Amino acid sequence: AAINPWDVMLCVSGTAIACENAIVVAIICYSPALRTPMFVLIGSLATADLLAGLGLILNFVFQYVIRSETVSLLTVGFLVASFTASVSSLLAITVDRYLSLYNALTYYSERTVLCIHTMLVGTWGVSLCLGLLPVLGWNCLHDHSACSVVRPLTKSNVTLLSTSFFLIFIIMLHLYIEICKIVCRHAHQIALQQHFLTASHYVATKKGVSTLAIILGTFGASWLPFAIYCVVGDPDYPSVYTYATLLPATYNSMINPIIYAYRNQEIQRSMLVLFCGCFQSKVSFRSRSPSDV
Repeated sequence: AAINPWDVMLCVSGTAIACENAIVVAIICYSPALRTPMFVLIGSLATADLLAGLGLILNFVFQYVIRSETVSLLTVGFLVASFTASVSSLLAITVDRYLSLYNALTYYSERTVLCIHTMLVGTWGVSLCLGLLPVLGWNCLHDHSACSVVRPLTKSNVTLLSTSFFLIFIIMLHLYIEICKIVCRHAHQIALQQHFLTASHYVATKKGVSTLAIILGTFGASWLPFAIYCVVGDPDYPSVYTYATLLPATYNSMINPIIYAYRNQEIQRSMLVLFCGCFQSKVSFRSRSPSDV
């Protein structure tokens, strides 16, 4: 069969995603200093995006090399689980950043570690369950009238996934608004103590709020078109509409390591240690607060 250019672009996107996030996973596993809750969650996000990238590559290979309904279901389930874990990890990172500001005095405690582990178990447990649904029978292979814009997923399946995304997006929006309020309140308290708001405080506050806006804006711009189309779209529509909304959604997994990992000073130093040998193993790492954005 002729190769669809959209499938080629998805495969290229998957390759870039897998390479970017494989580096992040390797750095976090290699560096003992990167064991704080923040980096554990970033590692979870990078792992989910790495699996999503591999899933896009496998989907291309199996679509044009091995044509099988069973393989198709496994690949789709793998992609659903990976991207669900990616979105859920973003929510977990948002919750962690909120807790690091709201409970700053008790953040570095065993309770926080337990909370992080609970979020990780919930993230990957729910993602695995959603990924298994198509394999366990929630598909439209034998009832084409039930198909959604993403075959072989059913309309009810993609509606569940889209509803879950909208809920996660609303929660993240609420938490980031609260984070902005806390950041601005801290800046105001510092200004009262020093009797004036210095330029550095203003710049730092503005930078923090701008960064949060970029994070949430990128996430929404990537996933909202696809989530909305999954709800309002019809399987009889041209497949180009599905591709045109799905491809930007994959870009979120390509941007995530840039936003959450490569901009972090500790990860930058670990990259130099791992790849360039510019720093000695005795170099000291300062563990930053997850509230650093």
